Amino acid sequence: MNKNNEIYGVDISKGVFDVANSKGKHFQFKNCGSGFKGFLKILSKEDLVVMEATGYYHYRLAQFLYEQEIKVSVVNPLSVKRFIQMKLSKVKTDKSDAKSICEYASVNEVPLYTARDKSQAEALQLLRLIDIYTKQSTALKNKIHGEKVLGKPSKVVYHSLNRSLKMLQKELKTLEDRLCEIVKEEQQKMLTLLKSIPGIGNKTGIMLLVLTNGFTNFENGNQLCSYAGITPIIRQSGSTVRGKSRISKMGNPKLRNLLFMCSFTACKHNKACRDIYERIIAKGKSKKLALIAVCNKLLKQAFAVATSGLPYDENYVPKLG
Repeated sequence: MNKNNEIYGVDISKGVFDVANSKGKHFQFKNCGSGFKGFLKILSKEDLVVMEATGYYHYRLAQFLYEQEIKVSVVNPLSVKRFIQMKLSKVKTDKSDAKSICEYASVNEVPLYTARDKSQAEALQLLRLIDIYTKQSTALKNKIHGEKVLGKPSKVVYHSLNRSLKMLQKELKTLEDRLCEIVKEEQQKMLTLLKSIPGIGNKTGIMLLVLTNGFTNFENGNQLCSYAGITPIIRQSGSTVRGKSRISKMGNPKLRNLLFMCSFTACKHNKACRDIYERIIAKGKSKKLALIAVCNKLLKQAFAVATSGLPYDENYVPKLG
């Protein structure tokens, strides 16, 4: 139970955000500076504002309230969704969602939001745009391949696609260089530690540092694996009905895909990862399951070297007890 003067649940969208407090009152404000200031007028320093992580939309409001010394919590949308499902609620509106977020925070301990510094905020913006441009680049490559199969029926189309691809690749290089520059300025030592792990290269190391805020968002390696969405889900009902175990896929898909690519190199050059891979294959399990286990091992190694400040050592044996 959160001990605050008042709890405000916020459901935020592109144009507006709906607010419901623990006294049952409902408010609606524009999702802009004037709306933020209007919301601030009804708050006190003892209140708690809770909202879901919704990409761009929640970030500005959370930052604004934090800077005004209002307590803010940004919670996982999946946790709120499950809470609503448990209540068997049949009503789904912005107003009801705000009320549900408020109720969720009233019965659960929620983490307080810590504002990101400007470098971290810029790094996240760069990462999001890199992701968009990468998808566009892949689409253009596929289109160019399709045109080649057709035998270049239109030179104008073919040359236009190539020009667009070159322009995107140039922009990607600019963004990636800036992202690398930020990380090296802020966390060069930690990046070097991560790259000491066989299987983790510069690109993966940078992404890990940006997405985890220098690993400060997690208390242990298991939490990090859950964030990446590579923790197994076991499906079993009674003693006879079973389903294949699979990964949750509830975490960051870009990080998960990058780790999966890293797992191939790790199987060859990372002794601990190779041992896990061979052990699982020897049990008759699939190669994909073995590679997922390697991803888990890589992430836990990354968390260990980042938090210990020591480079990777394949001969290190952790102390028990």
